[in-house]
Amino acid sequence: MIIKVYQYILAGLLTLSLSACGGDNRSVKEVDTKRANQNITLEVLNPKVEISTEFEQMAKEYEKENPNVKLDILTFGGGANYLAELKARFAANKGPDIFPNGGYEEAEAWKRYLEDLSDQPWVSNVVDEALEPMTIDGKIYGMPVNLEGYGFIYNKDLFAKAGIDTLPKTLSELKTAVEKLHSVGITPFAVGYSDSWFFILMLNIAFAQQDDPDAFIRALNDGTQSIEGNQKFEDLTRMLDLTVQYGNKDYLTTDYNAEVALFATGKAAILKQGNWAQAKIDQITPNMSIGFLPIPINDDARNDALSVGVSNNWVVNKESSPEKKREAKKFLNWMVSSEQGKTFMKDQFHFISAFKNIETDRSGPLVDDIIRYSKEKKTLSWNWFKFPPRAREEFGYAMQAYVGKQLNRDQLLQELQKSWKKAEQK
Repeated sequence: MIIKVYQYILAGLLTLSLSACGGDNRSVKEVDTKRANQNITLEVLNPKVEISTEFEQMAKEYEKENPNVKLDILTFGGGANYLAELKARFAANKGPDIFPNGGYEEAEAWKRYLEDLSDQPWVSNVVDEALEPMTIDGKIYGMPVNLEGYGFIYNKDLFAKAGIDTLPKTLSELKTAVEKLHSVGITPFAVGYSDSWFFILMLNIAFAQQDDPDAFIRALNDGTQSIEGNQKFEDLTRMLDLTVQYGNKDYLTTDYNAEVALFATGKAAILKQGNWAQAKIDQITPNMSIGFLPIPINDDARNDALSVGVSNNWVVNKESSPEKKREAKKFLNWMVSSEQGKTFMKDQFHFISAFKNIETDRSGPLVDDIIRYSKEKKTLSWNWFKFPPRAREEFGYAMQAYVGKQLNRDQLLQELQKSWKKAEQK
């Protein structure tokens, strides 16, 4: 009898308990459903102005598949300083949820804002060398955007018109070629020096031609090497002089868009840009007969190379809410793993893929030249993201002052060295 009483009591307690749990379960389910249906807006800072329209189209496709997510795309590039924009936003506690980072020193400088992405599915598909810029202490903090290369883009028809049969690979040969172009009334260079950012890419060549670029950068850091008195940097200024001498006269007020337009309309024969300019060139003059030349700074054999590297990396803001970080990671994975995302990467963005599972669009002549140079192992390293960030910003302005005749060669190299030393002391 006592046992039966206990059984009844126990049964009653279990009924009450299950009833209570059932109520809690409904609450949990309601909360989970609410979270799943919660509208989330992700702010994405896109540094690739040349694919701004296509990137927004891709974002709309993602929103169709994920109706609770709104992607607010802010494109900030093409000469604009996205780092300045980022600093202003973070200073106002309004940092975007996804933003670009160049890696190396820039990754170190922004590490406090970078979410660890080491466990993300896309990591296993990245070509090995493309992970290096964003790897710190064995952890991966960014997803590579793509691979890119740059050099002098040349108009094959205008070269033929000037009787240039052998493509220049040294500074002396380039000078001979531009003199031929000039002699038949063709402006050799389309030059846009109102934008300071491309000077850094040109300066990179002097670093890349050092016997060991990484060792040289370490030596600059510890004060055992100097930009002043280094032959490669003196050589670089002579190449800059050539572009100014044989370029459009308004080079100090010509920006990226105007520079590309000069070239794409046949008003100049040589454009100092990368394969990212292909889409804009195609918009102005489809099917132009173009290709890549190296940017030679001297007569060394190593000039016959194109600079190739990871253009940038997508990172997730560590300070965003857990819900936003989860959705940001989901979007990045979708971009490089879904059929929709991969199609945009290949057919709309025309990227040289940094992922083993995404094909590279081979329809453009500039991409073909970069791949050919890469297969022949004739490439130069990208080093500017290894510079102290503050020095990198100042370098562009100093070089702008040089081509504007405000500094002479010695003064320019002094300014570059001062900027590096000052940045290292911070």
